[in-house]
Amino acid sequence: MTGSTHGGCRPGCGACCIAPSISSPIPGMPEGKPAGVRCVQLDEHNLCRLFGHPERPAVCARFDYDADLCGEHRDQALERITALEVAT
Repeated sequence: MTGSTHGGCRPGCGACCIAPSISSPIPGMPEGKPAGVRCVQLDEHNLCRLFGHPERPAVCARFDYDADLCGEHRDQALERITALEVAT
């Protein structure tokens, strides 16, 4: 999720690694991650330690920056991704 600079993704945002639930196993989180919980793979700069590695969950690799979802800043991204999580 985070860690890329392609497509407008804001390095250091990490909203997509916090707001949604992830049901697939993540190294360090074998049961996945609940919504609103910070992924253990986010470093102190909110960058994914697994970015570009085969251990990265497929759902994370498929997630891509979307201006409508991610908004203009991190707080908007957290709000919008959280609202989407609640709605689904």
